[in-house]
Amino acid sequence: MLARLQRALVLGVLTLILAWVAWGLVGGWPWPHVLGGALALVFAHAWVLALEFVLLSQVRPGAGIARASAWQLVQAWAGEVINGLRVFGWRQPFRSGLIADHLPATDRQGVLLVHGFVCNRGLWTPWMQRLQAQGVPFVAVNLEPVFGSIDRYVPLIDSAVLKLQQATGRPPLLVAHSMGGLAVRAWLRDHDADARVSGVVTIGTPHHGTWLARWSMTANTRQMRQGSAWLQALAAAEPAQRRARFTCFFGHCDNIVFPAHAATLPGADNRHLPGVAHVHMAFQAEVWSEVSARLGLSPEA
Repeated sequence: MLARLQRALVLGVLTLILAWVAWGLVGGWPWPHVLGGALALVFAHAWVLALEFVLLSQVRPGAGIARASAWQLVQAWAGEVINGLRVFGWRQPFRSGLIADHLPATDRQGVLLVHGFVCNRGLWTPWMQRLQAQGVPFVAVNLEPVFGSIDRYVPLIDSAVLKLQQATGRPPLLVAHSMGGLAVRAWLRDHDADARVSGVVTIGTPHHGTWLARWSMTANTRQMRQGSAWLQALAAAEPAQRRARFTCFFGHCDNIVFPAHAATLPGADNRHLPGVAHVHMAFQAEVWSEVSARLGLSPEA
């Protein structure tokens, strides 16, 4: 569903660009004007991202976390603009089904990849390519309904974990971006499933909610409001020792999940990724190195 929606959006923008260029040619406008308008359409999302970074800069990151410098925010914004085009303009709309789940007959540990809000498995395309090249079993889920309650994703995760367990005979490693980390925690809660995973790596997950969700309208984003009843109940249901199984990557330039400490968990291995924005965090070398180490791979693989 999401791929179709994003594909329609991308094609709609491309149609507007072509119409603008054609109008300029017919009207005799100078080429710089035509091209400038086309670029403005292509990078319209950059202005939305800029607003998010302005809001981020006004919120304290949390105790013990340094504020991002203006230059770090600018660099993070630029990186997110580029990665936004890659993820939302190409991988998710057009390539989400490019690489199938990889479940060879092997005793190697597998990986479950769980995306976040308004994303699909296409987010993980570079990850899937690397894992497949190394012969690592993996499943990448699509969390649907897109705007439904996070609790509704629990059966999807349970089914994916079962597939990996049946294929490898071993508990998989779970890697989750953004809201996906909350879905994983909800699954662990509902199935008391600590023994069924080797560990959990979260990337920019709003474990304590996010400031931006105060304007949320959908079921899952309302659950991600700071101090929401859903988040409080989730935390209250977790045994203290479960947090030790988590490695949580967070950042003071995360333009979606802020303040920065909201992406950490008490008792977890919390690791700061400085100068990197929300989507871009999923493709950082530090994250891949951690996953590689847990899987017994070379970080350069």
